[in-house]
Amino acid sequence: MSGKSYSQHERACMKRAVELRAEQYKKGDYSSAFGYYVKAAELGDVDAHYRLSLMYYLGKVLRRMGEEIYHLEEAAIGGHPTARCGLGCHEWRNGNTERAVKHLIIAASMGHDGSIKFLMMNFGGDLSAKMTLLLLSVHIRPL
Repeated sequence: MSGKSYSQHERACMKRAVELRAEQYKKGDYSSAFGYYVKAAELGDVDAHYRLSLMYYLGKVLRRMGEEIYHLEEAAIGGHPTARCGLGCHEWRNGNTERAVKHLIIAASMGHDGSIKFLMMNFGGDLSAKMTLLLLSVHIRPL
């Protein structure tokens, strides 16, 4: 959740909303799950942003231009390592290798093993030299 302070009642309501959206998604009721995810994302739930990006990506809801990436970015900014890795993969597919590697290094530093595997697979034996330089550039220049 965001940095806002919530009452015990508000936290209980949010917890129930999390349970409801998971139940609806598992049942295949993507419309209801989508509604719960949107409400949770509006309250700053980082995982809800990530789940919304997945729903757009997987075609579980009608795609709207930019929504998938918007929610992926919000989740990554909020500290979601899988979302950060997803942004790296998105940038990689679009040919933005430097940005992709920066996202992947950030995700790896957050403990996301898939990011490390992706980097190793794509850079092979030259991993250490390139990663050292790119890791330094992450701290020097903003994305």
